[in-house]
Amino acid sequence: MRDDARPWHREPWVWFVVALPAVAVAASFAALGLAIATDDGVVADDYYRRGLAVNQVLRREARARELHLAASADLAGDRVTVSLRGTTAPPPGLRLRLVHPTRSGRDQTVLLRASGSAYEGRLAPLNGEPRLLVLEDEGSTWRLTGTWNGRDKRAELGSGG
Repeated sequence: MRDDARPWHREPWVWFVVALPAVAVAASFAALGLAIATDDGVVADDYYRRGLAVNQVLRREARARELHLAASADLAGDRVTVSLRGTTAPPPGLRLRLVHPTRSGRDQTVLLRASGSAYEGRLAPLNGEPRLLVLEDEGSTWRLTGTWNGRDKRAELGSGG
């Protein structure tokens, strides 16, 4: 037996071998804490009901095509102005949904009121993040969709066909 042998806790390779699994365990607990603390916001709680509503949405988009509807939205600061084209009897109000592509908590619904030849409403800050725009009449009989890239002031909405 050697007299110059060190105890195991003084060997650097022992600590290296122990440190690798310890770091992996600590990282997995950090990832678990992050997963519990944050909501992904991508999966809807009522996904089945939304799936069944697809045919209704298609009928509303077809109705917008029958009416030859189109719209443009000007998003500036905390205001949105929508110009609706193609209808002979403009509705008294519209509903504009601004859907965030990945975070449902950042979605907005704005009720627009007629102001002259356009419709106006107020927005919460959009922070330059892109949105899907969904414009509907208050009775939900038709629907127009479009996208806003987060940079431009204007977005065009059509019935998809």
